[in-house]
Amino acid sequence: MPNVTLYPLENYTFGAKDAQPEEDSSVAARLKRLENDYETQGMRRTVEAVMVVHQHNHPHVLMLQIANAFFKLPGHYLQPGVDEREGLKTILNEKLGAADPKEWANEPQWEIGECLSTWWRPNFESYMYPYIPAHVTHPKEKKTLYLVHMPPNKVLTVPKNMKVLAIPLFEVYDNAARYGAQLSAIPHLLSRYDFEYKSM
Repeated sequence: MPNVTLYPLENYTFGAKDAQPEEDSSVAARLKRLENDYETQGMRRTVEAVMVVHQHNHPHVLMLQIANAFFKLPGHYLQPGVDEREGLKTILNEKLGAADPKEWANEPQWEIGECLSTWWRPNFESYMYPYIPAHVTHPKEKKTLYLVHMPPNKVLTVPKNMKVLAIPLFEVYDNAARYGAQLSAIPHLLSRYDFEYKSM
């Protein structure tokens, strides 16, 4: 089994920076923008980070909570032609890096690891699947989840309208009702790894 080193949540410091409002006011607005973008750019590519720490020797996934409501992984969609891994590094800096982009180069760099899963949006609807349905020839969005290997220490600067929560795997597992199909599948995706728990 591949090894992954996890560091305690207490190793990470959380700061705050200006809010980053959601681009769309509703799911319907987001899907309409996806449809408009598809007309000009083709299939959207989205990348998200699975960032794992530990508390009491149990893995916890770092998730963003927006407006005390829904949970999401740190990530965003890519501009056409942008490499997925390099694009995810930039997105993580924008989401969780220092407020001043000039400081990004002085911080521990994001280490983008293995691709954990790929999800496909066949139509301009909210449903995504971990496969392309047989009748679909032109999916509208491809979302790729990458494992991000956390450094031993890092300052995570969070937009004021969001929280970073460390959610234990036992809470996420088989809990699609609260976290949705994609997030509740993460414990399955991580089960192939042998975790090494560092104490500091």
